[in-house]
Amino acid sequence: MRSTARVTAVLGPTNTGKTHYAIERMLAHRTGVIGLPLRLLAREVYDRIVAQRGPGVVALVTGEERIVPDRTQYWVCTVEAMPLEIGADFIAIDEIQLCADAERGHVFTDRLLRARGLHETLFLGADTMRPAIAALVPGVQFMARPRLSELTYSGSKKISRMPERSAIVGFSVENVYAIAELIRRTKGGCAVVMGALSPRTRNAQVDLYQNGDVDYLVATDAIGMGLNLDIKHVAFSSTVKFDGRRMRALFPQELAQIAGRAGRHMTSGTFGVTGEARPLSDEIVEAIEEHRFQPVRKLSWRNEQLEFGTVSRLIGSLERHTDDEWLSRARDADDVTALKTLSNLPEITDRVRNPQDVRLLWDVCRIPDFRGISTTEHASLLQIIFDHLRKGQIPADWLALQIKFIDRTEGDIDTLSKRLAFIRTWTYVAQRKNWVADESHWRETTRAVEDRLSDALHARLTQRFVDRRTSVLMRRLKQKESLVAEVNDKGEVTVEGEFVGKLEGFRFRQDASSSPDEARTLRMAAVQALKPEFHLRSDKFYNAPDTELDFTEQGGLMWGSSAVGKLVAGADPLRPTVEAFVDEDAGPDIAEKVKRRLQHFIDRKVATLFEPLLAMSRDEALTGLARGFAFQLVEALGVLPRENVADEVKALDQEARGQLRKHGIRFGQYTIFQQALLKPAPTRLRLVLWSLANGLQEFPESPPPGLVTIPNLADVPKQHYTLAGYRPAGSRAIRIDMLERLADLLRGQDSRGGFEASPDMLSITGMTLDQFADLMAGLGYKGEKGERVKAKAAAPKELTAEDIAAAAAAAAAEAKIKVPDAPADAPAEAEADKAEAAPEAEATVDAAADAPAAEMESFITFTWAPRPRADRRPPRRDNRAAATPGATAEAGAPQNAPRGDRPARQGKPDGQARNKDRGPKPEGGFKGKGKSGKPHGKPAQSGPQKYESRPARPEKKIDPDNPFAALAALKGKI
Repeated sequence: MRSTARVTAVLGPTNTGKTHYAIERMLAHRTGVIGLPLRLLAREVYDRIVAQRGPGVVALVTGEERIVPDRTQYWVCTVEAMPLEIGADFIAIDEIQLCADAERGHVFTDRLLRARGLHETLFLGADTMRPAIAALVPGVQFMARPRLSELTYSGSKKISRMPERSAIVGFSVENVYAIAELIRRTKGGCAVVMGALSPRTRNAQVDLYQNGDVDYLVATDAIGMGLNLDIKHVAFSSTVKFDGRRMRALFPQELAQIAGRAGRHMTSGTFGVTGEARPLSDEIVEAIEEHRFQPVRKLSWRNEQLEFGTVSRLIGSLERHTDDEWLSRARDADDVTALKTLSNLPEITDRVRNPQDVRLLWDVCRIPDFRGISTTEHASLLQIIFDHLRKGQIPADWLALQIKFIDRTEGDIDTLSKRLAFIRTWTYVAQRKNWVADESHWRETTRAVEDRLSDALHARLTQRFVDRRTSVLMRRLKQKESLVAEVNDKGEVTVEGEFVGKLEGFRFRQDASSSPDEARTLRMAAVQALKPEFHLRSDKFYNAPDTELDFTEQGGLMWGSSAVGKLVAGADPLRPTVEAFVDEDAGPDIAEKVKRRLQHFIDRKVATLFEPLLAMSRDEALTGLARGFAFQLVEALGVLPRENVADEVKALDQEARGQLRKHGIRFGQYTIFQQALLKPAPTRLRLVLWSLANGLQEFPESPPPGLVTIPNLADVPKQHYTLAGYRPAGSRAIRIDMLERLADLLRGQDSRGGFEASPDMLSITGMTLDQFADLMAGLGYKGEKGERVKAKAAAPKELTAEDIAAAAAAAAAEAKIKVPDAPADAPAEAEADKAEAAPEAEATVDAAADAPAAEMESFITFTWAPRPRADRRPPRRDNRAAATPGATAEAGAPQNAPRGDRPARQGKPDGQARNKDRGPKPEGGFKGKGKSGKPHGKPAQSGPQKYESRPARPEKKIDPDNPFAALAALKGKI
């Protein structure tokens, strides 16, 4: 230290501006270091200096946090983390009276004895340190700082009568929580400040109090160290505390340190007791008010000249005593206790072989016991860390696993507090140089975890002990200030930052978790704050495009994801009306505006999707039966089962049908429909409009688009399927346009003699053969199942015995044909040939018998077999046998089956196909005229048709003595 360096002790009670003075002096120098007793206070001072000089020149170094810019000039640290070897121009130590503390006093005493700035050194603290500093620091100068405000004792008060801006002090977590819960019930809430909180949580809780959201603060003695709060009264709920070893009464200077938080700057403050705490004695009250206390006689001290030769020598140097009358050897702190515990483990003593191992072991033992579980648990963790460091560095995967167990934000206050304590261990480890591979990564990771846990703990504390929402809103309402409402993209409404409910379209849904008293306050605040929001939202809604609006399958009207109204049945199914969902608080003008916009939307939607149907209803060219039939189609919303209007269809002539076809009407065999209205969008709207017109409570929903068939449910009315564009048939319902395509294929089949399903039929329906059979049964066809040899595709292969036998038979037959005149000896030669060929033929027959069985396949033959009807008509005559080849009657169609549109010829549209929509075949046979004007076929016969059966072909007998005959018969079977 330079001989010109000045050492000053700035002593005085609380609220004298000592810390502020030290900051000013440090900033007057080029470089400086200030040591503070708490990490919380270090963060507060760091923020103040950064606000003045910027973050690029200010460093923050604590046990669990390290922010060191490249151009650092000023260091803000905890006393333990102060860098003494950098040669700073200025050094300051705050709360120097902690030299007498049993746990940490030896660190402050070491700084008092050894920490010096090149130009200036300041010691800040209570006046009780004057004799000790004068004796231990040669050449020190003293500066007295009087208290800026008056502090008086107000006696004992009940918590229910505690004045606003009060701090209630407890000395255990349980005591603090109990008091906070009581204040919440009686005063509406409080902030909680404890030494175990992280700086982030502490600052968030302090902000609750400083911002006026709550008027009460419950804290431990942590508020006695430099926290500058707007406190008017301090009340002690207890005057005893556990100091780590025993319960003891607080010393008068300790009470004064805490009570001094009342009355900041020039504002006077009071202090007293509450709850079960006994009133303070007159002597203690006088000492606190007059700031007169017994001076400190002994400072806690520990030898800093450590020996690292062996573990035992290190422990001996730590236990060394001093002869100085002002110093007293400190009791074993956590680091010494951990060192002694580990030194008794054989696993450790075997691995510590040199001074470097001893120094590493000591560095590991200095990891604070943040968890506070037990000495054994802490020592076990330190042993694992030491083993990793002896091998190099702490493995990244192991460290990541430890952090992963902690990085969870669920749980109550106690759980989150424990996790915060646990993460502080790994934050400390990450700050040590060369302990982990990627120091910056792990520092950021542990800091991020601590921040998340801190935020979660702050939220739990606020949720449990603060009715913040009600307090904020009530304060604004009392002050008659205009409230600001915000609505996020999820519809959540916050008033002055407080969640009050959700705005669904134009209806406000109040938060249901509030109590009855809170509910009244929330409603008052929401109504006042949402008035401008309703006007802005209605303007936005009125100008929104139709693409942002939609209707649901149950008749609701949506704006995005918000319900804004519903459809109501009108006088006409195609002219529904609307009902808007708007709160009464929004006003009648807003409601009318929303309703008008919704009506415009649904009118345009109906006009767009049902344009072909509406155009047909307005077509004045339709007259007579065609106009009446069009009216029926409009009433049915574009889909009519043919069986319901069979007589009307029969009465329509070709001209009337042609007029209707111009509007896209298709006369199907089973359904009459408008093709454009079978698309998904019109179908969905048709079901809604029909349900509204018929007063249904629950509307049928349209099937998913693209499905050819859907299940046929017994409890679903058939009309619902028709409106959805399907016709039930068997266990499935098939789309009506696909059914008509299938009907076109069926008309080309022989439904009397039987036919099999073609690949086109299965492709149209998308069914397997068995499913198709069930569908056909629903349409009136009978299916008979059979089996046959499966035909195999021709492919090159070796000749089998059957092939050889067939070839031999063919060759023999050909040879016989080519020789007209046999010679005289032919009978003899023939007999010889028979004798030679007989063994070959027998071998061929045996081979055919031994061949494997042929692969079989199933097939179904369909024939028309309609179900009998109650009003069954007389059977019609079958003129199919008498019809001429040029007749236009539909081949293969059942006599009693309804007939629809016939397949159009290639190159002609459906509307131009000849002989369309002939309907049911007239009884007695089809009569029509061809191009020549002559009737097709023969006139109907009066009697029943007679059919002559052709006699069966007689089975040929095979001569067993003639092998050529056997080969020929075998060839025929093959």
